[in-house]
Amino acid sequence: MEAGEDARAARGEGPRPLALCVLCGLPAAGKSTLARALAHRLRRERRWAVGVVAYDDVMPDAFLSEADALPLPSRWKSLRQELLKDLECFLRAVLHGDPLSAPPGGTEALWEALVTCLRGQALLPPAAEGPSHCLPTPAASGPLLLILDDNFYYRSMRYEVYQLARKYSLGFCQLFLDCPLETCVQRNGQRPGALPAETIRLMGAKMEEPNPEKNAWEHNSLTVRSPASSAAASPELICLLLAALENPVNCVEDNAEQKETDRIICSTNTLHQADQTLRRIVSETMKEAKGMWVVLFCEHAWYRYPPGKCKSNTAGRPQPRDTEPAGSVLLRVARREPRGCRRNGWAVLPGDPAVPLFLKLTYLY
Repeated sequence: MEAGEDARAARGEGPRPLALCVLCGLPAAGKSTLARALAHRLRRERRWAVGVVAYDDVMPDAFLSEADALPLPSRWKSLRQELLKDLECFLRAVLHGDPLSAPPGGTEALWEALVTCLRGQALLPPAAEGPSHCLPTPAASGPLLLILDDNFYYRSMRYEVYQLARKYSLGFCQLFLDCPLETCVQRNGQRPGALPAETIRLMGAKMEEPNPEKNAWEHNSLTVRSPASSAAASPELICLLLAALENPVNCVEDNAEQKETDRIICSTNTLHQADQTLRRIVSETMKEAKGMWVVLFCEHAWYRYPPGKCKSNTAGRPQPRDTEPAGSVLLRVARREPRGCRRNGWAVLPGDPAVPLFLKLTYLY
């Protein structure tokens, strides 16, 4: 048993309830407003220890591109993964009493920003006391809720947080703020350093909302459509958080969860997506070409044996002129016309049972 668990066991207490709450939605949807209101309410009424980690606040500005003042996509993804590693160090300090130190190979500016964020919410001791251990406040014995505030528009982004919760048997839940796109664009325009409107619209098109019916790991999710300030008092929201704390994610990974992991990785892999698109295009093209083979063969037969052209039979005598030549027969069959009908358009579809016959007949011509 680790040091933190030993101390709680000595006091006759069970493991400390701890949960990760993913707060997702478009920029300017009201996520930060909801996070602040919810944290204030839980601290005051339930005496919980609550930490709000806003990605926009802890991500260092040193990696902004000069062209559009936005983080480079590859660098932004790397920083997100680093931040989860930094959060894992904090969780280990809380759960097991490990010394709090930055993970090796990380970005120092990102680590310092996270430490400052947690220290400002009384989850770490003041700088004068040193950041080697978590702050033993009265709230430290109660539930601890970490609210991660970011867009999280891809499901794979949220799944990474779920994996962290599963690794340490923590609670996990999702809050999705469903705000109209144009409302977000309007609010964003009133902010200093606003994002381009096109960026928000593009993000809205890519937004993957929680889908508990399709993904079992998203079952503990709630969509909020009311104003963020009033949603903090929602009974459904409080029930969601309590359910997350009381039902931590099982750290045992079964085959179904592994398949879900593989599916998410594949769906976000650019090469895999390109391969799937190419396969679909080739399949559709082959279906169209399957019907065209019949048309092309009939045209070929018509050209070789037009109406009125005689062929000799086995006895060497010419056929009667009213005998329908091979090209005409094939063309009529392809059209599904009775003998003697004029051209009324094609009636051959992809998958027609006559196609194999026509393809075999090509060897005769």
